[in-house]
Amino acid sequence: MSQRGVWQLKKLVVSYCNWGGSSRGVREFMESKLPAFKESNPQLEVETKHIGGQHPHLEGIYRNKNERTVCVRNMTPEEVLECATKLRNSLGRKVVKLKTRHVTKHPSVQGTWTTALKL
Repeated sequence: MSQRGVWQLKKLVVSYCNWGGSSRGVREFMESKLPAFKESNPQLEVETKHIGGQHPHLEGIYRNKNERTVCVRNMTPEEVLECATKLRNSLGRKVVKLKTRHVTKHPSVQGTWTTALKL
């Protein structure tokens, strides 16, 4: 995703194994879908990395120096392309869990309204 016109994903690293069965979909993705993905995303640096004897994964490195890793073990080439697209479309921010459902600067003294409220 772009923020103020700048794509946030800087580098995509595709890690795979040459002979592992769980890397079959990633190897097919690299042959068939990765060249088209590179062409459609010229702002993105794509690197392939051979890791022997380990499960495949995609690693996204963002401009704000955050990293996200997605395991693509036993996935089809279409599912790997979907994971790569999700990494490209995300901002790279850490997920922050809100403490309450209702966030406000001035909380109500009487409490939050709900549909179960009996009047």
